[in-house]
Amino acid sequence: MTDINPDQIGAGKPQPLEWRDGDMPYSTAFGDHFYCQTDGRLECGHVFLSGNGLPERWSGRSAFLIGELGFGTGLNFSETWRQWKLHRQPGRHLHFMSFELYPMLREEIDRALAHWPEIDAERQALAALWPDSPEGIVALDLDEQTRLSVICGRAIDGVSEAVPGFDAWYLDGFAPSRNSDMWSEELMRLVCERTVPGGSFATYAAAGFVRRNLAAAGFSIERRKGFAGKREMLCGVKPQ
Repeated sequence: MTDINPDQIGAGKPQPLEWRDGDMPYSTAFGDHFYCQTDGRLECGHVFLSGNGLPERWSGRSAFLIGELGFGTGLNFSETWRQWKLHRQPGRHLHFMSFELYPMLREEIDRALAHWPEIDAERQALAALWPDSPEGIVALDLDEQTRLSVICGRAIDGVSEAVPGFDAWYLDGFAPSRNSDMWSEELMRLVCERTVPGGSFATYAAAGFVRRNLAAAGFSIERRKGFAGKREMLCGVKPQ
């Protein structure tokens, strides 16, 4: 496995990236693309939204808190926000809180998300509010019913300091083989501890040690068919 030392200079701040394979953002720190090369937006719907029972679980809820490990380009947030706007009811609130070691710059987010015209409105709004130098906590009120918080730095530090109450998790760090710290048993335990009873998680990852760590943390695990020919993905629930 290739482990990145999260204490290296630059943690919690933007890092250089490359554009490869049809103008896709590529992390030189982790040696991987930021999203599925088939269609990252559709993968978000299949894995993270459907895997967490969304948008159905928003119905009847006055507030809903989603946690995400790995903000990346903001693609998952943008697609979730698009769906939220289609299904939300007046007076209801969504808070999307993501934990990101190396936040991207505004122009990088804008360039990456420009691949999908379906989220043009969300891309433009996110880029317009994104700070010039993202670090610390980036807190954005995208509209009266939607808040985004991006906690810049090590996920284990950010999650350990987060207040419990998460309804769903998107576990979307770089591949376990390239970023094992994001899938550690310690971090999965923190995620589960901060999840409400009946809360859920979903991830594209299906590696054995990821499954074992999630189970050891306290989640009930379900295997489902993965996206775009991938054999499996994982989702699960924290028992009541």
